[in-house]
Amino acid sequence: MSEVEATIDRAQALASESFIAASGPGGQNVNKVATAVQLRINVYTLRLSPPVFARLKELAGSRMTSGGELMFTARRFRTQEANRADARERLAEMLRDAHKLPEKRAKSRLNRVGKEQRLKGKKLRGSVKAGRGKVSFD
Repeated sequence: MSEVEATIDRAQALASESFIAASGPGGQNVNKVATAVQLRINVYTLRLSPPVFARLKELAGSRMTSGGELMFTARRFRTQEANRADARERLAEMLRDAHKLPEKRAKSRLNRVGKEQRLKGKKLRGSVKAGRGKVSFD
């Protein structure tokens, strides 16, 4: 089992769920059955490495509280079980993305012809803009 999968398993074991009434269409069912799921987990209990924690914090955005609690609300489906699975999958996906290293950008090299064309374009654009100034009749 990889480090990522171990973290996901630990997170799902430590997560707490609460069920709330969902909003939106659904008739009487939505008014009487609490089908929406709110999944909460304190990310400090996961003991993530600093770079992974930084990426997770960036990915989470407003879903992470100042106390380090990550919160997902799932209300897309009409059943509790489907919403539970959806919230857990979203948590797992965010943890997978946080563990991925960002790809290094390869520096591109501009050849001589490309450089000359770029400079020629800049000169042309500069001359167009220079011609837009106030007209003086000296």
